[in-house]
Amino acid sequence: MIAHVLAQVADLGDEVLITTNNPAGYAHFGYRIATDEVPGTGALPGLKTALTAARGDTVLLVACDMPFLNRPLLTYLLNLAPEGDVIVPLWADRHQTMHAVYQRDRCLAGIEQALAQGDRRMISFYPLLSVRTVTPAEIRRFDPAGKSFMNINTPPELAAAEALLTA
Repeated sequence: MIAHVLAQVADLGDEVLITTNNPAGYAHFGYRIATDEVPGTGALPGLKTALTAARGDTVLLVACDMPFLNRPLLTYLLNLAPEGDVIVPLWADRHQTMHAVYQRDRCLAGIEQALAQGDRRMISFYPLLSVRTVTPAEIRRFDPAGKSFMNINTPPELAAAEALLTA
C-alpha cells in the first residue's frame, strides 16, 4: 500500500520523506527516513518528527494507509498553502489531519507547546496558528465521495478498499 501512496505523491514536492519506527522495512523505497524520538507516543509526536526532518517549509503529510489519494486534491491543498499555517480538509465532521499541509517552523512551535502541556491530540496546536479549513464543498470538486480520506487499518477495511478498486 505504501508503494501506491508514494506513487500518488511523487513529484508533488521537492522531497519525499518516510516517517517510521521500522526503517529497515522501508529502506528499499530509496527515500529518506525519519524515526520518532520516542516510538509509540502517538500521531502528534510523529508529526513533529516529520516536520523536524523535512527540508522544506511547506510539508504535505499523508498517511501510508490511504490508498485513494487524489492528486488534484493534493495539488489544491498545496496551492492553498499561502492561506494558513495549516491547510486541513474537513470531511465527515473531522479534520483530516493526516491528509494536510503544514508550514514547518510555525507548526513545530505550536506542536512543541502542545506537547509540553501534555496534549497529544493532532489538533491541539491549531488554536495557536492560522488554520485554513478546506470545506466539504471544496473537496467534492475533486473527490465527490471523499474516498481520499478512507484509511485501511483492519482486514475488513482492506477488503472494502479492494472491492472499490475492482469496481
